[in-house]
Amino acid sequence: MQDFSRITLPLMKLTRKDVKFVWDHESEKVFVKLKQSLTTAPVLTVSDSNEPYVVYTDASKMGLGYVLMQNGRVVAYASRQLKPHEMNYPTHDLELAAVIFALKIWRCYFYGVKFDIFSDHKSLKYLFTQKDLNLRQ
Repeated sequence: MQDFSRITLPLMKLTRKDVKFVWDHESEKVFVKLKQSLTTAPVLTVSDSNEPYVVYTDASKMGLGYVLMQNGRVVAYASRQLKPHEMNYPTHDLELAAVIFALKIWRCYFYGVKFDIFSDHKSLKYLFTQKDLNLRQ
């Protein structure tokens, strides 16, 4: 679901321990939009292990998003909000976190098959071309 983290952020804030639960007009508006988005899901395609996969990842200061595609069609998609400590991460770390999380949740698709990863952050290209990385990288 596009912009899932952004859409659900006001509702997620209501579930925190230290926040008083107040259902206001904004909460209702977000809930209706979320319900509409979840009930009008896009069509997904069935994966074929003989075809290569393409993973698109992206990160923002609110969440991580990923799309798994094959032959230009969506096989699966996922997103998640950032954890509180991740909100302090620099952009390149968030972009790499999106790649790592996508590879973890969809690892069963990737065993023994070719796949490409696309990210919109240029510093990741540098990391992937290095033979040796230090612990921070």
